[in-house]
Amino acid sequence: MPTSDPERATRPWWAVIGPDEGESLWQPLPSRGYVTVNLDPTNMPYDGFSSGIQVLPPGCSVREHGHRQNHELVFIYEGTGRCEIEDDEYELAPGTTVLFGRYARHLLENTGDVDMKLFWVFTPARLEDWFRAIGRPRTPGEPMPEAFPRPDNVEQYMEEQRFVPPRKG
Repeated sequence: MPTSDPERATRPWWAVIGPDEGESLWQPLPSRGYVTVNLDPTNMPYDGFSSGIQVLPPGCSVREHGHRQNHELVFIYEGTGRCEIEDDEYELAPGTTVLFGRYARHLLENTGDVDMKLFWVFTPARLEDWFRAIGRPRTPGEPMPEAFPRPDNVEQYMEEQRFVPPRKG
């Protein structure tokens, strides 16, 4: 929230976001599951990051991609899976922290038999814009909808977000 009030920078500010209080969005294939955006520049005075959670059901994944202008920090707090970063593969378990730096192509996959839950921080902010562009509004507690595809113009959103495309082949 830009402000011309010079004293705003010195005033205390905080947020406590409960489990179902953020903006929640169902995600298309192959992720399915949902994302909840807890903090972003629309609900805090900082524009340098955004954060939230993502839930990946068993067998679901986040496609390979990278970011030209952002860093993505992920903390796995429930479930198991794997990630690939460029040509390296890593196992994911509760307590694992992963930092995807700029241009590092990566993917995440839930290889377990329960939901994999992760906390993410994206800097600078804007991952929430991606989730809004490809997702559908979710009300906490409602059943997961039938699988749905990404929008037809997903490449346009990827370019607007300055994504690094997946490797071919």
